[in-house]
This record gives sequence, structure tokens and C-alpha cells, in this order.
Amino acid sequence: MHTLTIITKKHKPAAWQAGEGLRDWCRRRGLAAHLLENEPDPQTPPLPAGTQLIVVMGGDGTLLSVARHYGHLGVPVLGVNVGGLGFLTEVSLEELYPALEQVLAGAFELEERLMLTVTLVRRGVRCWEEWALNDAVINKGALARIVDLTAWIDGEYLTNYRADGLIIATPTGSTAYTMSAGGPIAYPTLQHLILLPICPHTLSNRPLILPAGATICVSLNQRVRDTHLTVDGQVGQALESGDRVEVKAAPHFLKFIKSPRRSYFEILRTKLGWGEMTGTRGNGVE
Repeated sequence: MHTLTIITKKHKPAAWQAGEGLRDWCRRRGLAAHLLENEPDPQTPPLPAGTQLIVVMGGDGTLLSVARHYGHLGVPVLGVNVGGLGFLTEVSLEELYPALEQVLAGAFELEERLMLTVTLVRRGVRCWEEWALNDAVINKGALARIVDLTAWIDGEYLTNYRADGLIIATPTGSTAYTMSAGGPIAYPTLQHLILLPICPHTLSNRPLILPAGATICVSLNQRVRDTHLTVDGQVGQALESGDRVEVKAAPHFLKFIKSPRRSYFEILRTKLGWGEMTGTRGNGVE
């Protein structure tokens, strides 16, 4: 790799300063390095030509945005957390330069993370489409929380939901809103979709694990008010009666560079506080 693009969190001076330091470090080693702030839609700049590696300086939210904007280009992404450890930004600032030395030497593991294509269909017209790394969420405002939805899987009727909302998530997104809503934690490289009602009125409505090839369609009834579709918690659309939301696996994966210093399970233990009461780790062997 000889051409990098460094993308920093918007309005975070510490991230920009860290990005400047990395850019200078790269140039001293004869590497081409571009430095950008993570601009929101529709001001997102094109990725500089020839970029072979994207280094994200910020947090998980910044990486989610970068994945939506540039994931379809197939350029590997390394997440650096300017702050606390994240589920996606796995590398700390203290670990950045040793980790990058390994990446530039080709000593890294690349994961393919499933992404979603989320499409809003209104009066038979596809009026909005977005990619997602974590999830697509349909829910209502705080004053009128129950939403009535009908779901189909690959054209076959599944069920009606009366709930606070509905989450359609990737395995990567299983540690985001899905986890908070009581869904399962899935290993991030698995190839499946998670369909999870939020606080369903009918208690028999349970989470579903679906194959990655499935297409999920959700329609809204004729009495919709204050209901929204949100993608990765960052962008979305207000929904109208009769709208249909279609979610399926995107035609591309996010190429994600794993931290060379910690495993996914170590990140889970750190973020969720597992094992803190006993202080034991064991080796998994009886």
C-alpha cells in the first residue's frame, strides 16, 4: 500500500490533529496521504484517486458513515478510536503506528462485513435508497409509540407487528441498537440478517435470524403518524401511510481490517464488562 486517505470525525479537533500527525508520518516514509474531514451527505467528497487504504480517525459513528459513503469501492478500512475503545474502531491512538506498520507490511487480517441495501418505495416508486453497515430501524415518536407493520420474507407473508418499532440488522449491527433491544449478539463475519421487533405488543413475536439472501419487505398501515425510517442511526426519512421498506444484503461487503492486537471476544469482554466480577479468564479447557 502506498496511497492512504485519512478521514477524521467532523468538528473533533483531537481527531484532526491525530490525522495531521499520521499524514506527516506517512509522507516521511514516502507514502501518499490525503486528509479529509467526514462530511455529511450531500457534501461527501469523492475518495481521492488511487486510495488503497482508508484510516478512520474518530469513533464507531464516524466509521459507520465512512462505510456508507465508500464501502462499495472495496477499499480496506482501518478504524482508529480517538477516545474509548469501540466495537468498530478497534485500534487506539497508542496502538496506531505499530498497527499501521503491520498493515503496510501486509501482516493483517481482512474481514468482509455484510452491508444492507435499504430502499423506500412510495406509491410504487423507489424514492430513496441507502446502504447500511449496522441496521435499518422503523419506529415512532415518543408520544405515539405503537406502530402497525406487515412483514414479508421473499414475497411470503410473515406476520403483522404491533410494536414500538422494528430493527433489521447485520451481524456487525448486533452489538448496536439490536443488543439494546434484547437481540442476539452475532459474530460479525456471519452471513445473515436479524429481524427484531422492539417491545412487541404480541409477546409471541420473537427475533428471527434469516439467511443473507433473503429480502425483507415491511409495509405501513393506513394510519401512520410520526413514523421514521433510520439507517445506522444517522440518516433517514419520514414515512407515510402505504410506504414499503425493502431491506436486503448489499451487493458489496465492507472490507474491514481487524486490530492486530485484540480479538473480537476481547472487545466484547471490555465493552460489556464480562468477567469483571470473578477476575478469571481461564483457557476454555477442563
